[in-house]
Amino acid sequence: MSTEAYIPSIGDRFSFGIWTVGWQGVDVFGAAVRAPMPAERAVRKLAELGAYGVNFHDNDVFDFDSTETQREERIAAFRAALDETGLVVTTATTNLFSHPMFRDGGFTANDRDVRRFAISKVMRNLDLAAELGAKIYVCWGGRDGAESGAAKDVRAALDRCKEAFDILCGYVLDQGYDLRFAIEPKPNEPRGDILLPTAGHALAFINSLEHSELVGLNPEVGHEEMSGLNYAHAITQALWHGKLFHIDLNGQHGPRYDQDLRFGAGNARGAFWVVDALEAGGYAGPVHFDYKPPRTEDDDGVWASAAACMRNYLILRDKVRAFRADPEVAEALRAARVGELALPTLADGESWRDLRGIVPDAAAMGERGMGFERLDQLALEYLYGVR
Repeated sequence: MSTEAYIPSIGDRFSFGIWTVGWQGVDVFGAAVRAPMPAERAVRKLAELGAYGVNFHDNDVFDFDSTETQREERIAAFRAALDETGLVVTTATTNLFSHPMFRDGGFTANDRDVRRFAISKVMRNLDLAAELGAKIYVCWGGRDGAESGAAKDVRAALDRCKEAFDILCGYVLDQGYDLRFAIEPKPNEPRGDILLPTAGHALAFINSLEHSELVGLNPEVGHEEMSGLNYAHAITQALWHGKLFHIDLNGQHGPRYDQDLRFGAGNARGAFWVVDALEAGGYAGPVHFDYKPPRTEDDDGVWASAAACMRNYLILRDKVRAFRADPEVAEALRAARVGELALPTLADGESWRDLRGIVPDAAAMGERGMGFERLDQLALEYLYGVR
């Protein structure tokens, strides 16, 4: 297919966090390598690349210690760029991890004063998110965790986390905001162990909430793969529960630190199945990229990597669609009995009584091959570009 087919359009619903392209390359071993980026510049440059929307933390737009006047000036500049470019605010979130006061978390800090301020900070940014038209509010508890067993009463921490979500859901309802919350799980980093570390943990937690209908998931590729888990399976289960409210796409090389590579880099085979899962599952939200341009890159490299995230998604989407439309693949799927799994194990009118006395031809069933290798090889050949 012509490379011209991989140019993003508004209909692709691609979005980026302001913090992604604005990351200065700071890490624990080195200082910034790129200048600070005002939110309005990120908006204009992303619009030039063909993005649809943006996500922001409160302190991506204005500094933590801004005066009220400074805050309003920065918001006005951000809003002007949105109006000028037509980019939409798809999502918003709150920074509860950068300031020293959040060293032990926000919603689950042992210090009650910190917890109270954290909820207040989120409420104020919910006001701004609603004003700017966001529909999803992401909650990442990056410092809600511990490094040692005695330091955190986990049962009490979960109580406080539930309390925070119950308060914030109540606030959204009382204000009449058209907003839902999406929990972003992560197993570790910056804390040694973070609460709600995986999609499964978060799904279970949501069931405890007073307004669970307002809370879903925002799984991230790197965060699930840091636990050695399958991201495509995570988003598929979230879709099955009706809880996939948002996605964060990036690249990761297995269970190590959070690399935040551009989407399609890292586990390319996994990225193929992620796009396949999104296509099959009917996800209709923003296709959001939460990555970091590597510290090696200058300003030009920032925009090259952002464009590559969108291009790689479109390339993989093209390959996934071709794979699913291939008659040879359809035949391999039949041979592997994949469609048979959609048939209920009990036929209409049957009960456990109809299964109780089954005597199988165990030898014949044990001799059946599944044909999975042929099927997987076809997928790999599409990924490798030889089909």
